[in-house]
Amino acid sequence: MFSRLRSDIQCILDRDPAARTAWEVLTCYPGLHALVLHRRAHWCWSHGFKWLGRFISHVSRWLTGIEIHPGAQIGERVFFDHGMGIVIGETAQIGEGCTIYHGVTLGGTSLYKGAKRHPTLGRDVVIGAGAKVLGGFEVGDGAKVGSNAVVTKPVPAGATAVGNPARIIQAEQDAKREEVASKMGFSAYGVTQNDDPLSQALRGLIDNAAGQEHQIAMIWQALEQLCAQQHMAMPGDAAKRETFEADKFNELVGK
Repeated sequence: MFSRLRSDIQCILDRDPAARTAWEVLTCYPGLHALVLHRRAHWCWSHGFKWLGRFISHVSRWLTGIEIHPGAQIGERVFFDHGMGIVIGETAQIGEGCTIYHGVTLGGTSLYKGAKRHPTLGRDVVIGAGAKVLGGFEVGDGAKVGSNAVVTKPVPAGATAVGNPARIIQAEQDAKREEVASKMGFSAYGVTQNDDPLSQALRGLIDNAAGQEHQIAMIWQALEQLCAQQHMAMPGDAAKRETFEADKFNELVGK
């Protein structure tokens, strides 16, 4: 018990720059308190003391602001950063080394009793502040969910889910991470510096439209030369110059 508590304290010291001493973490971190109480509640739940498990869970929610159903399974070195407003459902499973920020919901969409209604998080998953992960699917090892994302389908290992509804961004080996985040071993709030698929698609359409306008302008310029040789008049509305401002549109999409 004490070795696991030391491990929990150390993982908070490793991941939270604001944590200064083990005593501060032990006495002032509600995420740690919620985990300790959950283990008692989960033991009671697993050994048939259902009401007592729920009561301990209820007291923990009142003390810490974190609601964890006693039936949920939580691995080692899990860190609830700030923690206020976290809700974890009965059939949720959280792997080792996960980081979950405040306001996160690991909820269910099914009403069938006994079914796997809540998500399973792999190892070292990061769930950003305010994110909602809803359903009995799996979030793969090392995946990240951006702040306020709403995830209703599986997330592959190493990928990032952002937006509402969440879009999946596959991890890239050469992506540069925040220097501080890389030293700490996770990306704060599950954000990414890569473009999401929707932005990439819009930029592709913009570049294609700009290319077509360039080709049309070249055709009109060639026709102008032919008309001059044949002493013919050009249409007054001929688009001999490009007016499509692709750079400005790409800049707006980037924002």
